[in-house]
Amino acid sequence: MLRKEHFRAQSIFHIFNKSIANFGIFKGSENAQRFIETIDYYNNSNIKKRFSVAKEKKEYYYQNLLVPKFGALIKTLGFCIMPDHYHLLVKVQVDNILSKYMGDVENSFCRYFNLKFNRKGPLWQSCFHAVRIRTNEQLLHVSRYIHLNPTTAGLVEKPEDWLFSSYKNFISDKRYLKEIITEISINNPLTYQKFVEDSKDYQRKLKQIKKLILE
Repeated sequence: MLRKEHFRAQSIFHIFNKSIANFGIFKGSENAQRFIETIDYYNNSNIKKRFSVAKEKKEYYYQNLLVPKFGALIKTLGFCIMPDHYHLLVKVQVDNILSKYMGDVENSFCRYFNLKFNRKGPLWQSCFHAVRIRTNEQLLHVSRYIHLNPTTAGLVEKPEDWLFSSYKNFISDKRYLKEIITEISINNPLTYQKFVEDSKDYQRKLKQIKKLILE
């Protein structure tokens, strides 16, 4: 079932969803990498085969989710794949395609996961959530929030140590912020790293406070 929202080209969204019953669908590195590859594979206006078929026939090779490709439906501005949920920061390239695109991604991964683990039924708690980014300040804060997810959850001490995140690309190769992801106003890797990591402890504290209030 497709969403009713209008996702206009050039709009930026924070996309996220969680597994049903908080199940650790991305705990295994193979599953997390498969999801990233699925995001990349369906980001193409000329898709004619299911990802599983293309993968089996070795007609697809994953390179880098952050590098824009010809015919792309979205531009990925950041991502983080957690054990039971994902975060994507994307810029829509084609009008009203985002619902179908995310449906293709989530349905494809569900088929893969159910086949792999001999299970049946839905994998996601609900339809994906999409929050429109309207200001530069909001974009910066959401980007930081996404990249701090692994440290906030206590999975790693340094956000760059989390394998399935765009953060390590941002701070290790200046081309990303200077030439590729120019939507983010901070274009220096060291400045961005300071911006993110200065809030690491604060974001952890916020999670603890939220837990005390809600549970």
